[in-house]
Amino acid sequence: MSAVRARQDARDDFQRSQRAAKYVLSKTKLRPKIAIVLGSGLGAFADELAGATRVPYGAIPGFPKPTAEGHAGRLVIGKVKDVAVAVMQGRVHFYEGFSPKEVTYPMRVLGQMGIEAAILTNAAGAINVDFHPGDLIVIRDHISLHGLNPLIGPNDDRFGTRFPDMSQAYFKPYREIALAEGKKIGLDLKQGIYAALTGPSFETPAEIRYLRTIGADMVGMSTVPEVIVARHMGIRVLGISCMTNMAAGILDQPLTHAEVMETGERVKTQFVALLRNMIPRIAQDLEKK
Repeated sequence: MSAVRARQDARDDFQRSQRAAKYVLSKTKLRPKIAIVLGSGLGAFADELAGATRVPYGAIPGFPKPTAEGHAGRLVIGKVKDVAVAVMQGRVHFYEGFSPKEVTYPMRVLGQMGIEAAILTNAAGAINVDFHPGDLIVIRDHISLHGLNPLIGPNDDRFGTRFPDMSQAYFKPYREIALAEGKKIGLDLKQGIYAALTGPSFETPAEIRYLRTIGADMVGMSTVPEVIVARHMGIRVLGISCMTNMAAGILDQPLTHAEVMETGERVKTQFVALLRNMIPRIAQDLEKK
């Protein structure tokens, strides 16, 4: 691809995401500042919203449609305790054959909609033996092993700076809110470092030993590209991983996606309660900006 064509594509990304944002906002009178991305098995939260408007991904210009089980493929706009939110009921991944720009396009659209804070959730395998299936872990930092950065290519300054800072990829005040609100509902939340691989194969025991050596507490196949693009646009990020299984080699048993879905179903009540408590606190923080 020529440099001229690449720059044109970058400009098109801005205009395309702008049109998509206008389309979504035309379907609702709400103007959310907070977005939530729901990972595998965690989609039940979107069904809890008051006055919800549900927009299928297929109806949103340029929006990719997920193929993975547990990702319904709807953008739901509604309220949580009188706070307007935009909830992605599912996401797409590299392993489905999507490019980095396609994977992160929904985050671009959310940014164009006026989103200022994003809660990104996922299902992950526990590397840290102090974590157990069913635990909700606040992401403190991440290690990207996808091999590709979604910001590669010409930079459109309307989205953000060429070299965005990632020293606070996960906004510390939001992590503190999560820990405090979790405690109120009886959850002893821990923090951990999330390693992102492409999948779709689960990791080998040797790979898990390597990830533990370099400091990872948990491993998954999503989230990090969205975080990078969110920070590029100045969106504050909170990440939460649901431990759906122990990573390969820790227990003497095979890993299955069915286990991921079953664990998500088991923790949904606690997960929904945590989100419902955190969202008003984050909304209060945004009012101070």
